[in-house]
Amino acid sequence: MYKDNSKSITHIESFGIEEIPAHARNATPFDLFRLAFGGANTFSTCVLGSFPIVLGLSFQAGLWAILCGVLFGACILAPMGIFGARTGTNNAVASAAHFGVHGRVIGSFLSLLTAIAFFSLSVWSSGDALMGATQRLLKSSYQNNWLYALVYSGFAILVLIICIYGFRFMLLVNRIAVIASSLLFLLGLLAFSQQFDPAYTGQVQLGQTGFWIAFTSAALIALSNPISFGTFLGGWSRYIPKQTASYKIMAAVFISQLATLIPFLFGLITATLVATHAPDFMAQNNYIGGLIQIAPTWYFIPLCCIAFIGGLSTGTTALYGTGLDMSSIFPKSLTRIKATIWVGVLSILFIFLGRFAANLTQSVMTFATLIVVCTSPWITIMIIGLLMRKGYYNNDDLHVFSQGIKGGVYWFHHGWNWRGIIAWIPSSMIGLCFVNLPNQFVGIWGNLCNGLDISLPISIVLAALLYILLVVLFPEPSTVYRALPSLPQKHPLSRPHSLISD
Repeated sequence: MYKDNSKSITHIESFGIEEIPAHARNATPFDLFRLAFGGANTFSTCVLGSFPIVLGLSFQAGLWAILCGVLFGACILAPMGIFGARTGTNNAVASAAHFGVHGRVIGSFLSLLTAIAFFSLSVWSSGDALMGATQRLLKSSYQNNWLYALVYSGFAILVLIICIYGFRFMLLVNRIAVIASSLLFLLGLLAFSQQFDPAYTGQVQLGQTGFWIAFTSAALIALSNPISFGTFLGGWSRYIPKQTASYKIMAAVFISQLATLIPFLFGLITATLVATHAPDFMAQNNYIGGLIQIAPTWYFIPLCCIAFIGGLSTGTTALYGTGLDMSSIFPKSLTRIKATIWVGVLSILFIFLGRFAANLTQSVMTFATLIVVCTSPWITIMIIGLLMRKGYYNNDDLHVFSQGIKGGVYWFHHGWNWRGIIAWIPSSMIGLCFVNLPNQFVGIWGNLCNGLDISLPISIVLAALLYILLVVLFPEPSTVYRALPSLPQKHPLSRPHSLISD
């Protein structure tokens, strides 16, 4: 019998990766909205919003790039919230239905990469903003790498503690972030309104060489934000009752991404000011340092609040789901808490390497783009599979991997559904070959379209065509589409092997 402590933030969450029982599913689509929006309503999203200006675009071109990226990403992301409510588990485990109980490690791997990238981005951006604003407020110019390392470590440990307590504590943080950060961002727009010039032209104009390269790169970076939630949504929506209408869940996710235009636009607008009034900072790809330099003194305290609250919300949403998932891959050696700590430590190492041994801005830009190209085909296969199965999942058989047993309707070929895997591998690999990020990462075919980055449409379309073609030519077992009314459904090994594998 599970202990239901899900309503209290003072108790450490007892649920692991197993299906959340009906009596503990008391979250709502609005709670999902809070988590998805709160996790992005932060400085890390502002940093992503500054990239169009970093890449040389005008304000108007940057605005269109962000709108294209966010809207397209919201459409891709919206169905991913359905899996958690239907299966009671996270999206990586749910992917066993389409990749096999062993093939689900693909989702776990993508989740790990995404968590490291965006947890690192949140700690770095919030830590730098907090340090910079405090130093200028106290009129101190003292800087020391050890001091920065201490701030990063302290911030990361605080995020870890929240994630260890679990879902309800994380939801509380994001409830605060949704309201507080939004108001503070709007206050910031007021603070910078007199300096802002919507006619900012940038360095690359429409019709000039390099414009479309910069535009597509900026759109991909904006797209990376909603896509980054694709592997995490199930970890939150699993607390939503199974009977909740799918359109309500999808609407909550879609609207949450539209709401992220607040921090995106804050980043875009203030980046034009940094480029105009503090060009040395922009030349060094130091948007946060430039923002602190040009900000009115009275806005420093709100700036520190955004850095603190926003960093907690983004960090927890990135880390929680991945810690949960890692515990299911190594069920005998890692609990949810141990796995969360392990992923957190790995992310801290990435922060230190990126901050002190490399160009973190370029590292994040490259990493985010590569994650989008690899994760988008995985999401595409999941959504197509959801439509083909008409929302039916055998929840017991999704957990064969973590239970250390064999069989079940998702066993396919020794635990691998080669249809989904064969569709994902070439689509993501070929997509990477078309990536074009000048001076950072250029695939072997990245210059075929005069430098235009077409990696994303290539990977998505190829994944969709390959998966549909393979399922049509090599039909999956009929048991993945419906329950077997004449057989018990409580244990995966209770089904005849001939009915549960290819």
